[in-house]
Amino acid sequence: MYDVIVIGARCAGSPAAMLFARRGYRVLLLEKVRFPQDTLSSHYIHQPGVALLGRWGLLDALREAGCPPIDRESYTGPGVRLDGFSLPVDGYRTTYAPRRFVLDPILAAGAVAAGVDFQESCAVTDLLVEDGRVVGVRYTTPGGTETSERARLVVGADGMRSLVARKVGAENVIEHPRATCVYYSYWSGLPSGFELYERPGRWIAAIPTNNDCTLVMTYFPQSEYGEVRHAVEASYMEAVRSTTPGLYERMMAGERVEQMYGTGHQENFFRKAYGPGWVLLGDAVHHKDSITARGITDAFIQAQTLTDLIGTRLDDDAAVKTALRKYEQHLSDEFLNLYQGVLNVAELKPEGRTEMLRHLVGHQELTDRYFSTVSGACSLDDFYNADLLAVLDQS
Repeated sequence: MYDVIVIGARCAGSPAAMLFARRGYRVLLLEKVRFPQDTLSSHYIHQPGVALLGRWGLLDALREAGCPPIDRESYTGPGVRLDGFSLPVDGYRTTYAPRRFVLDPILAAGAVAAGVDFQESCAVTDLLVEDGRVVGVRYTTPGGTETSERARLVVGADGMRSLVARKVGAENVIEHPRATCVYYSYWSGLPSGFELYERPGRWIAAIPTNNDCTLVMTYFPQSEYGEVRHAVEASYMEAVRSTTPGLYERMMAGERVEQMYGTGHQENFFRKAYGPGWVLLGDAVHHKDSITARGITDAFIQAQTLTDLIGTRLDDDAAVKTALRKYEQHLSDEFLNLYQGVLNVAELKPEGRTEMLRHLVGHQELTDRYFSTVSGACSLDDFYNADLLAVLDQS
């Protein structure tokens, strides 16, 4: 019998498994694919996520894997351009945008180094339930044999379409309609920093990543998904050309080196987070539009929070129930404002926001604090301080 079984070994599952194991628990980590394996992603790790990688001792491995450091950001919207960067978190200001076939194996290796039993190519098919409590999982091994394992706690870190959530009937407690669809690819010979461009109905991001490539992402309103997905390349290129001609020219001087990737199925929700013997983590418990690239960082924060709250008390049912209740409350306290901010950006209606952002031009500290609200290094309450109000009043 294991203490903890974690289903899903990507940005939520591997860190949680690692942190549980570091507290002395016997942990089984199950992943349905074999690493390295790519997945849809916006790649970017904000300052709080980088700080956690440093705390966990995994940041050097990411740097050594050739992921370029990012230390400047630009935003260009209707009538405004801002240049700056988020404030540091725990001394970490530089950020990274690794490919997932680079990042995820690093996270899984960290779990293995902590003593986790990591099994790949294992498809979880069901949960074991006794007297209304989840007590384990049933899964298929790489050889096709069906087997089962038991644990005190089953962690569903298995993504937006979580099997764990479905099996336990975890309902959405907050839900909003899909807002955008996104398509992206990778370009070589395209010098770029971390660049964001916006106009009504379009959002473009250019981010340096591994192998001297630049990720270029295009966002469209969900209402255009049916049209865009039948003409992906043409829609993608036209979105860049009409939004940021300068970036388009640089792309034309470079070369697209991979196929197009994308989705129109970006759900926005918070789910019920826990129940007897189970808890959800990462995209399984809270998913939102990828337009502000919060997914990886939020998964890291949740893994740290969950394992901190449970601590060494996993054998105390009352203490675990209290910890899981606090974890669920933390999801609301930590991420609800960020969630609403993401939905605001995903409307692709920049007019009201750029009206305020124009007042920040020439005020570097306020500009950096604005970028910090997206990274999570600064709360909205701290951003809307006396200095900002004074600048807005003067304008």
